[in-house]
Amino acid sequence: MRIDVLTLLPEYFEAARLGVTGRAFRELGHGLHTHSFRPFSGNAHGHVDAPPYGGGPGMVLRPEVLQQTLASVPREGRGLVIHFSPAAPPLDHEAVVDLASFDQLILVCSRFEGLDHRAVEACIDREYKVGEAVLSGGELPALVLIDAVARWLPGVLGNTESAGADSFATGLLDHPHFTRPEVFEGRPVPEVLKGGNHEAIRLWRLREAMARTRDRRPDLWSAFLRDRLHELPRSEQWCAWQVEHPEDWDAAKPKRWKGFKALDSGL
Repeated sequence: MRIDVLTLLPEYFEAARLGVTGRAFRELGHGLHTHSFRPFSGNAHGHVDAPPYGGGPGMVLRPEVLQQTLASVPREGRGLVIHFSPAAPPLDHEAVVDLASFDQLILVCSRFEGLDHRAVEACIDREYKVGEAVLSGGELPALVLIDAVARWLPGVLGNTESAGADSFATGLLDHPHFTRPEVFEGRPVPEVLKGGNHEAIRLWRLREAMARTRDRRPDLWSAFLRDRLHELPRSEQWCAWQVEHPEDWDAAKPKRWKGFKALDSGL
């Protein structure tokens, strides 16, 4: 993959070359290239923005500056031009997996009041936001996107199963994790994780992930029950039943249990 970033602050993106996901650019041949808007400002001072028509605070990136900067970027294969805006849809797991399938991503990082809307219409393929907060520019969202997408490029993560087991990949949030020491501040590691029964551990982790999702993201939990639960084996459906019915939290699955929906037709 080739990633190009259009920005007033190219130095931001040295951070993308660090850590595990930086392996994509350090070792695996993927490209990360930054391009400054300033050479295309058309003036001696390098000013690339102007006050908004109609008045009001802030400055707006001029459309011809973006157009000319984009024209200078080499193109490779199937690509997208992406802009970041708090008015855009959120960057989520499905979007990240889709973006990882492209040959090239061109990330447009405007600042202040953003980008002239005519340039959005003429030059931008997609817009995303990261969180429900307004930032000073698109650089931090671009770094988030680069990190998230790089995790899905082959060879970036040491364990090939890591990305697929993360939060959102299965429709659930991730389960809690524990390591040494065995007891911390009077809190012990759950006994099931020390017993060596891999199936019991797997189901415990699944149930904990389900419970965490139900408590923290009821929207995801509802979608999981609607779209994914019917595909699961009975043992895993029983975990969901226990989450929805706390009175059965410590109960073993009945031998003749017919499945989650068979006992709760309302879901």
